[in-house]
Amino acid sequence: MPGQGGSSISNRAALVFQGGIGVIGLVAIWLLDIPVQWGGLSGIEVLLYGALGAAGTYVSLLLLTQIPSLFPDNLSRQMRGLYNFARSYTWPMLVVLSVLAGVGEELLFRGAAQGWLMQHTGPWTAVLASSVLFGLVHYVSFTYFLVATGLGLVLGSAYHLSGSMGLVMFWHALYDVLALYCLLRFPRWFGINPPDRP
Repeated sequence: MPGQGGSSISNRAALVFQGGIGVIGLVAIWLLDIPVQWGGLSGIEVLLYGALGAAGTYVSLLLLTQIPSLFPDNLSRQMRGLYNFARSYTWPMLVVLSVLAGVGEELLFRGAAQGWLMQHTGPWTAVLASSVLFGLVHYVSFTYFLVATGLGLVLGSAYHLSGSMGLVMFWHALYDVLALYCLLRFPRWFGINPPDRP
């Protein structure tokens, strides 16, 4: 998601940014003739596994980030920036941005990057390399990079094993909605003292 600093960007700019990622992914897939796997799962399986995956991944990463000695820095500053970003948008807008992020980032990182790498390396090298790229693009601190890379590894593995782009798109979008909901609803979990409501 964009806007991990304290200031917000306009609705239009946020939509163009997130939608543009998907367009870049589609153009890369088309220009490089990268095969994208769609049919590995039924629609019900996509919804079920995507929901279980999003919830399981979020809870796992949340628990891991609570272990102080596991990461070299903490996420409180980044979480405060994301909290301020999310507070500046309505819930419908956050859901739309989450869907665009799920679709666009999966097309770019799993479809284009991982798909292209699979044509030139082994499948697990492709998963690892595209996950590190995913982490680098989301870099705001080393810990945030590790968390994003971990999420990329999970999504890349799910895409490779399931053969379903729809699964990872839904998983990613639902993960973002869940993460934003928990951040806004329970900010103290992340060391944030929310301002008093007027």
